[in-house]
Amino acid sequence: MLQTLRNAWKIPDLRRRILFTLMMLIVFRFGAHIPVPFLSSEAMQAFLGNGGTDLFSLFDVFTGGAFSNATVMAMGVSPYINASIIVQLLTVAIPSLERLAKEGLEGRKKINKITRYLGIALAFIQGAGLYVTLYNMGSAITDPSVLTFFVIVLTFTAGTAFIIWLGELITEKGLGNGVSMIIFAGIVSRIPTAAYNLYNQKLGSGITAGGLIFVAAVVIVAVAAITFVVFFSDAERRIPVQYAKRVVGRKMYGGQSTNIPIKVAAGGVMPIIFASSIMAFPATIVRLLSGGNMPQSPSLGYYILGCLSAGFASEWWTSVVYAVIYALLILFFTYFYSSIQFNPVELANNMKKSGGYIPGIRPGKPTSEYIHKISSRLNLVGAFFLAVVAILPVVVGAVFNITSLQIGGTSLLIMEGVALETVRQIESQMTMRHYKGFLE
Repeated sequence: MLQTLRNAWKIPDLRRRILFTLMMLIVFRFGAHIPVPFLSSEAMQAFLGNGGTDLFSLFDVFTGGAFSNATVMAMGVSPYINASIIVQLLTVAIPSLERLAKEGLEGRKKINKITRYLGIALAFIQGAGLYVTLYNMGSAITDPSVLTFFVIVLTFTAGTAFIIWLGELITEKGLGNGVSMIIFAGIVSRIPTAAYNLYNQKLGSGITAGGLIFVAAVVIVAVAAITFVVFFSDAERRIPVQYAKRVVGRKMYGGQSTNIPIKVAAGGVMPIIFASSIMAFPATIVRLLSGGNMPQSPSLGYYILGCLSAGFASEWWTSVVYAVIYALLILFFTYFYSSIQFNPVELANNMKKSGGYIPGIRPGKPTSEYIHKISSRLNLVGAFFLAVVAILPVVVGAVFNITSLQIGGTSLLIMEGVALETVRQIESQMTMRHYKGFLE
């Protein structure tokens, strides 16, 4: 990877793209420190606490601390991501959107425009809901009024719109997907804070043998998790496909062999995002109803919410139940997202029209059933992989009694996916610039 970046730096065009991407990310980080008028950052930090598991804590991780600091970019790109998911799901359900998706570049431009406007609308709605939540806290908003409402909500909305614009600029003139790069920058910016919190928690009182063992264990687990994620993210099953020979006029076409690559983790990080959002709702609802304070009485409802939010209750078995429910949700959403993204029947029909077939499998329905069976098995392996990555921080936190573990499985998958995709794009750009055609 370092060699790839070193070689890319020697090419003027790629060097300009790299510098432009870095400058846009620096602008994003500057914006993450501009405060919102009439909003108290101290109250926001007290509201979040240390390493919470609710939706607001997830916002804070993805925005690089902009949410806890009550800045202009507090909501980050979450409204745009929600809009992208909604449009993607509606593309399957609404025929007009499905036709746009199949129209090539122009259709994608129209869909991106719809997603952009929907994201800004969701940002306004989400900002209004956030204002109501902060208003119920009592101390977060310094001067509650109608004017304050519009100033705060419109500032949040403008921050999200600005981030979307930055992301589109990075996609067009920089490297990688702009929105993904912004999320990547936000997560990476939280690593020093997370490391400092872990240091204070385990080594703040002095260097001891137990503290050194803890540091070594964290490093080993981190390296193993990154290796595990990279290996499974690139893993795929290749189904061989043979195309029959056809005679058209005086020429013969077809006869070549190829394959259909099916990734083990085809859904990527989306199943974890869906599952973590659902698991975060209980703690979020409690915060909204209690004005930001967690209940302390050991009632039945307290333990039920503890099972749905890791660390919400102090007993070890609540973390175990949380991990089991979390894994089952990841399994469900892995199959759900795969059913939306991958259609074996359509793939088998396209192969049949092109004269392709899988050796030993008859074209048509038997081919679709064969592909569906392979896809189901890969989804099971992929769901197990995602569950391990997502639950590993929960297990590490429970074993070592860590309350400030802020970089979770979702963040790890996002960072790994963005880094690998950016390196692949750099390599493809370098290949195009070093390619010599037969005319040279």
